[in-house]
Amino acid sequence: MNSEYKQNSLSLPDAVAMGTGVMIGAGILALTGQIAELAGPLFPLAFVAGAVVTAFSAYTYIKMSNAWPSAGGIGMILKKAYGPTTVAAGAALLMALSMVINESLVARTFATYLMRGLGMEPGGWLVPTIGVGLIVFAYLVNASGNRSVGLLSQVMAVLKVGGIALFGIAALWAGGISFEATGDGETGAAGFVASLALAILAFKGFTTITNSGAEITDPHRNVGRAIVISIAICVVVYLLVAFAVGSSLPLDRIVAAKDYALAEAAEPTLGRIGFYLTVALALVATASGVIASIFAVSRMLAMLTDMKMIPHSHFGMPGTIRDHTLVYTVVIAGVLTVFFDLSRIASLGAFFYLVMDMLIHWGVWRHLREEISARGWVLLTAIGLDAVVLGAFTLIKWQGDPTIVLIALAAMVAVFVFEHVFLKLNPPSAGARDHRHEKAEETTETPP
Repeated sequence: MNSEYKQNSLSLPDAVAMGTGVMIGAGILALTGQIAELAGPLFPLAFVAGAVVTAFSAYTYIKMSNAWPSAGGIGMILKKAYGPTTVAAGAALLMALSMVINESLVARTFATYLMRGLGMEPGGWLVPTIGVGLIVFAYLVNASGNRSVGLLSQVMAVLKVGGIALFGIAALWAGGISFEATGDGETGAAGFVASLALAILAFKGFTTITNSGAEITDPHRNVGRAIVISIAICVVVYLLVAFAVGSSLPLDRIVAAKDYALAEAAEPTLGRIGFYLTVALALVATASGVIASIFAVSRMLAMLTDMKMIPHSHFGMPGTIRDHTLVYTVVIAGVLTVFFDLSRIASLGAFFYLVMDMLIHWGVWRHLREEISARGWVLLTAIGLDAVVLGAFTLIKWQGDPTIVLIALAAMVAVFVFEHVFLKLNPPSAGARDHRHEKAEETTETPP
């Protein structure tokens, strides 16, 4: 697949832009209101706690990516940890699906902000229609090549990080440093811990960088640096905006406007002009988030295909495997955008990601920690934190929306059964079974 993956095609700023592009698009715009609904007045602190859990998780990805940078980062980690097994293939597919789910989450968020900017109440058939339109646009940008994605991601990341940070500063300045988001809410320990599942989802965009490892310049150093920089930028932006929203609106209004909380918070303190500028920033942030996410997940699926971990059919389409997986990604994201609302999309993504994340840490702890010089207690702490958050989130969702818990469980079972059958019908070669023992340089592709 040398012709499909080009070494040094993404610089460190490109990688940081991709990571922040995915994270900020989902984290602030799509999830602030949902986190506030669960955590109550403590919702700004949920972002801090989510960043701590994410930091423990990121340790595993950084150590693995420093050793084996790969264009199929998550798939590579799982295959090295478990070999070409059902667990590796199933967990990799869960990660890919969680990334596709993120695309539909951000696409629907784009639609709700656009409708609010046009003076319309978000809802009805227009939300999924606009969302699918954005996904198609993102496909066209991705189809134009890596350099277009990298340049566009950089420009949009600078605009939205700077713009959203300015929104937070301006809202705090205009409204005063007084926290209005007080009142009744799901403020118990279970509600707060459950909200961390969505806060973690707001940071999971760092895996976008992992999945493009072979294409980043000096990947053995820059993959880890890009992950750390992206998470640090997002922590600052999330806290700034969370306090700005909490200073502008009472908790009940944040929850009521959870799909467009930033726009709702802008008008009381910044006026109508501030409202429209916030909507414009939201559109830039969500559009760049979808573009960056599609870029990464299509390449991950292509790498999983190359690893013989998932089936592939071109369905009569011309082009390379990467071209085909780009189409698959867009089609699945479009279907999710049509049939699920924002709350259920976010919940499904959280379930898939947390289960996959725990499997990665466990596999690295069991089989690779000595080879990559990883600290075992950090890996076990990451597993424990994920388990606590997943348990609390499942409990809260079972009480409020048991259907999405059953859908998530059924989908995960279906993924692992599907992969078991596929691998049984298509057994890996002897060389593939020894994948865990490959040298690092074998996973780093040479430029054409």
